[in-house]
Amino acid sequence: MSKSGKRKRWLLAGLAGLVAGFSLMIVLNTFYVRSSSNEACMMCHSHPDSDASWKQSVHYSNGSGVVTDCADCHLPPEGSVKHFAAKAKTGMKDVWSYLTKDKDKIDWESKSQLEYAVNIVYNESCTACHVNLFPEGITDDGVTAHLYYEENVEKLDLQCISCHLDAGHYNPGYKHTRMTGQPETGGGEIYSGAASVTAFEDFTETIPGTSASIRMVAVPGGTFKMGSPENEPFRRSDESPQREVSVSSFFMGETEVTWDQFWAFYGETMSEGRIPPEVVYFNNSREDVDAVSGPTPPFGFPDQGWGMGERPVITLTHYSAETFCKWLSMKTGRHYRLPTEAEWEYAARGGTSTPYFFEGSPRKYSSRGLWRGLFGADTSVINSYVVYAGNSRSRTKEPSEVRANPFGLKNMLGNVMEYCSDWYAEDAYSHIQDGAVDPKGPESGTEYVIRGGLYTDDAADLRCAARSHTEHDAWLKTDPQNPKSIWWYSDVKGVGFRVVCEVPEGISVQ
Repeated sequence: MSKSGKRKRWLLAGLAGLVAGFSLMIVLNTFYVRSSSNEACMMCHSHPDSDASWKQSVHYSNGSGVVTDCADCHLPPEGSVKHFAAKAKTGMKDVWSYLTKDKDKIDWESKSQLEYAVNIVYNESCTACHVNLFPEGITDDGVTAHLYYEENVEKLDLQCISCHLDAGHYNPGYKHTRMTGQPETGGGEIYSGAASVTAFEDFTETIPGTSASIRMVAVPGGTFKMGSPENEPFRRSDESPQREVSVSSFFMGETEVTWDQFWAFYGETMSEGRIPPEVVYFNNSREDVDAVSGPTPPFGFPDQGWGMGERPVITLTHYSAETFCKWLSMKTGRHYRLPTEAEWEYAARGGTSTPYFFEGSPRKYSSRGLWRGLFGADTSVINSYVVYAGNSRSRTKEPSEVRANPFGLKNMLGNVMEYCSDWYAEDAYSHIQDGAVDPKGPESGTEYVIRGGLYTDDAADLRCAARSHTEHDAWLKTDPQNPKSIWWYSDVKGVGFRVVCEVPEGISVQ
């Protein structure tokens, strides 16, 4: 073949390659565009309400008429390597889930919570669209919050969705502005006086001037081993050494303090505006006053939209819990307080010495490990007593959902973490002597003990001996106020408390 013929052949081959390459680019681009469309997303994402909730959100239904598509939020901005990598990874995961998972068995409620959302929404995509953080119509609270964000963005490591969970998918139970007014409570009879307590037995405390009451359980004193033995599965070092201690008799709330009970306190004592914390601390610490200053309004719906009533009060600080106890003492004439750590564990065990107050090993109930991940944990017993990751659907539940422990107390494990009066120390038990009576924790500290675990915990973390503590600064990370709230936490949900009442003088506990 002549040189000119070879050149023509190579030229034709090159042109054919260019055409094929160009055609392939068109096909791939078409696939890329169509696979990023809302319709393509909906093909795999079979969430029963995702389409409807998206079309009710401000990203779809707004005054400008601009529609924010699924990929705009759930992928990094276009044109970056991260965008294509995330698209490939997400696409393969979505197709696999579509082919292998039963949509009717998926816990959709948990996937609407912030803990899940932060993993599928990209902050850089939010800021790429919302260049102006101070648009027309923004409230004063919004300006304050966005200024706080701009000034502390690196330190806080925040995502926009942390405060705007309902922007992409409408959630009628979510709100991120200051609460106005007082939520409605269960109503009912307004009590004129506190309950009459003449014997060491269960009673219902009636709070004068309110319609709220608290069921109190008589917990007989006794001796028990505080902490966990070395062979207990999943134990941690701060649960040792085990100490045999004695606890005096006391009354304890049958359940965690509920929203109805807390709103009675809030409605009677709430602080208008922003009273300086130092003034509140001073007034509430005095013993010669007959009233307390109560909480300022929280941001949004502090119940996270899950419902109030008999569900446990959440998102409040240790100081709020202590002040509630002081108010309750003033209203009833009895001494109410938070339980010590020893009282709490004694009450949780209910006279047992096993990891839980019901039968079964933590290894049996825990979902940790490859084996449990493949075949699942045994839930036949624990589901009856505990609200936890295995049955909560990522939210708190009412006391009627579980059975009581041997002392008649409900939700001692799971549902919400519960404040104790003790300061936390990892080595606290090493400073307690065997035979101690009514031991208390360190005289000072930076964080408080919390016990019982919460609704998103694995069974391994819900053992009677399991300990944890507050994380005060981290739990206030997104609070834009200066000074930050002393009443409400902005970055933790599952923390609450239950009350203890000391046995009045003259009542026999024999």
